[in-house]
Amino acid sequence: MDKEKLVTPGPSGYIPEPAAFMGVELPPPGKALLYGEIVDEETAMREAAKAMLTRKNPTIFPGPLVLWGWNAGAMEKAKAVLELAMEIPNCRIIPMPDYRPKYPKIDPEAEINPNHPNLTILHNKIEACIFVGVHCHYANLSLRMIRAGTNCFTIALCAEMGHEDAMVSLRDVHAEEIRRFKDVLIQVRNELGIKWEPKPPPENPSLPKEEWTKVSALDFGEYAALLMPRRGEVIEESE
Repeated sequence: MDKEKLVTPGPSGYIPEPAAFMGVELPPPGKALLYGEIVDEETAMREAAKAMLTRKNPTIFPGPLVLWGWNAGAMEKAKAVLELAMEIPNCRIIPMPDYRPKYPKIDPEAEINPNHPNLTILHNKIEACIFVGVHCHYANLSLRMIRAGTNCFTIALCAEMGHEDAMVSLRDVHAEEIRRFKDVLIQVRNELGIKWEPKPPPENPSLPKEEWTKVSALDFGEYAALLMPRRGEVIEESE
């Protein structure tokens, strides 16, 4: 294996050696990881963009940190993720709303289970994916399992220091950085001659239909008080 490409798409085996054990170090601020090597952010972004544009069934896996509007930054980041998805031809979004194991089985088209991410990847024949808004300890677990049992090219858009087991890992990623990645992806798409009119990803057919107009705070039982602001109170951000 090329020394500069320590972390590549698998399958790497039942229990692959962790990237950290192979000498891969997290990048310093302003840098990124590409196949386990520290490189400039734009270099990593271009390779990530090429993977999402050319590999089969590109998919974004958003985690709780962007799925739940727990503060203004999360809401803006979620908007940026949707903007990015619109620019990737035939991109799907499969959410990771929580980390509880779904036993005895999950619906791999409805959501990705971090305890068995390879099931969703293999079922949907996903060859390139983006993790965003996933807590680091679960992202580390999932990325290593995906590298072990699938040929998926993994991209981690991390709000913290990054992930060694992803093929591409960007650090300190918030809404602004996601939009910068989107601009790089558009540039690479044009260079590759791929014609695409931006449009939202298709709705997930496995998710149940929800009638939001019929939802009442009373439906949340003992938690209703947390959803109902006091008179005159405006909630803009929460911890």
